[in-house]
Amino acid sequence: MKTMATAMVLAAGCAVCGCVALGAAAERKTVVVWSEGTAPKNLYPADINGAIAEGLRASDALKGWEVVTANLSDPEQGLPDDVLARADVLVWWGHKKHGEVKDALVDKIEKRVKEEGMGFIALHSAHFAKPNKRLMGTPCTFAAYVSDTTETMVKVAMPDHPIAKGVKAEFTVANDERYSDPYAVPPTDEVPFTGVQVHKNGTREPAKMGFCWKVGKARFFYFQLGHETNPIYFDPEIRKIMANAVLWAAGTP
Repeated sequence: MKTMATAMVLAAGCAVCGCVALGAAAERKTVVVWSEGTAPKNLYPADINGAIAEGLRASDALKGWEVVTANLSDPEQGLPDDVLARADVLVWWGHKKHGEVKDALVDKIEKRVKEEGMGFIALHSAHFAKPNKRLMGTPCTFAAYVSDTTETMVKVAMPDHPIAKGVKAEFTVANDERYSDPYAVPPTDEVPFTGVQVHKNGTREPAKMGFCWKVGKARFFYFQLGHETNPIYFDPEIRKIMANAVLWAAGTP
């Protein structure tokens, strides 16, 4: 009887452990990094989403996360229903093929963000991407787009903001193309990053670099840098920003 009782206790313990393991697996978070496949292969051999995903997978802050890459050329434009449904955060980079993204997919993304709380991160020229414009509800234009810069100094404007955690107070990245303020989007006081765009003639132009909003039930972050001719998504500070942004967009305090 004693042996049977012990076995029953062990079995019960295993069952509990199994439930805990299953629960942990069920709670695993997912970030999907999408891009259109137009970045130069000599700079981004695995495209921009590949570089971003590499940084996210290497981040200690995202241990246990599933990091998925998705491409415009993939079946269902990279976001079949099952992938979109399990995404806690969707990161989007696009430039030349905005018009190829199907409106039906944009409808699904809008629902996941506004009604179901999926975080959304738009990068650089994705300001004109269909999902970005749909979620913002504004033209999403800048005052100017000019390839007359050499670098951008990024400054942490909100040191206590979660997306700025561990990021250097100031750092510089190469930048061939500037976007000039104002950015035609809904107003927000949550601007964790600003910067100075250095022109080839020496002019130093201040600009906002990072914007945060609440859109429906979700968190939304736009990062202004990331032109495809500058491989900044390999930069350690940019990678910190990306990992922090994913955590923040997922609802992590």
